[in-house]
Amino acid sequence: MERTSNPTTPALEKTSGWINGFIGVVIFSGSLPATRLAVLEFDPVFLTVLRAAIAGVLAVALLWLFRERRPARNQWLSLLIVTLGVVLGFPLLTALALQHVTSAHSIVFVGLLPLATAIFGVLRGGERPRPVFWMFSVLGSALVVGYAISQGLTASPTGDLLMLAAIVACGLGYAEGAKLSRSLGGWQVICWALVLALPLMALLSVCLAPASFDQVSRSAWLCLAYVSLFSMLIGFVFWYRGLAQGGIAAVGQLQLLQPFFGLALAATLLHEQVSLGMLAVTLGVIVCVAGAKKFAK
Repeated sequence: MERTSNPTTPALEKTSGWINGFIGVVIFSGSLPATRLAVLEFDPVFLTVLRAAIAGVLAVALLWLFRERRPARNQWLSLLIVTLGVVLGFPLLTALALQHVTSAHSIVFVGLLPLATAIFGVLRGGERPRPVFWMFSVLGSALVVGYAISQGLTASPTGDLLMLAAIVACGLGYAEGAKLSRSLGGWQVICWALVLALPLMALLSVCLAPASFDQVSRSAWLCLAYVSLFSMLIGFVFWYRGLAQGGIAAVGQLQLLQPFFGLALAATLLHEQVSLGMLAVTLGVIVCVAGAKKFAK
C-alpha cells in the first residue's frame, strides 16, 4: 500500500515521486481547457458541485471496495482543508474565472502554483528548501506575474483575481494533502476529502440542476466527465503520492510544466490564440524548474 516505503531505497522512492508527480501534472493540464468548454454550457457553480459529487460517489466505491479504515480523529481537520482547497475552492474559483478569461490566459497563472505549494510545504509540511531554491521558484512566479501585468489586466481584473485566489487555495490543498498522505495514503486522502464533501455537493447538485439538459452538447458532457474523473480523482492519486515521495516543494516545481501542456491543449482543442509572449513566459518558467529541483534540498 502507499503508506509503506522502503527506507533502503530513498533514491528510487524520490525518482518514483517525480514520475508520479509528472503523471499528475499531465492529467491536470487538461483541467482548465475542459472547464473552459464546460462552463460554456453549464453554470460554473453547478459544474463545481456536480463534478465533486460524481467524484465523491466513485471515491465511496473505492474506499468500500478496498475496505479502507476511517481516518483518525486528528486527521479530519487536514481533510477539511484539502476539501476546501482542491475539492471546492480551486474548481469553483477557476470555473468562475473562466467566464471572464480564456483558458490560455488562465493557464499562465498556474505557473504560480509551485511557489504557493512550496510556501505551504514549509508552513504545513515542515520542509526547508535551500535559499537558492527560492530564487528559482520566485523567478518562475515573477515571470508569470510580469506577463499578467504586461497585459495590463484590462481584459478582466475579476478573472485574474479569481485565478490568484484559486492558486492560493490549491497550493494549500496540495501541501496539506501531501503531508497527510504520508500517514493516510495518497489516493485515500483525496477519496476521504471527496467523501467529506459529498453530502453537500450532492444536495447542491440537485438544487442547482437546470430544468433541462437537452441543449448540452456531447463535448460539454465529455468535459464534465474529464474534470470529474481525472481532474478530481485520478490526477490526485498520482500527484499526492508524488509529493509525499519526492517532497512537496521539490516535486511541486513540476507544476511549472503545466502551463506548457495546457497551452498546447488550448491551442489544439479550443483553437485559442497562444501569443509569443505566453510561449516565452512558459519556456521561462520551465527553465526555472531545473534550478529549483537541483536546490530543493
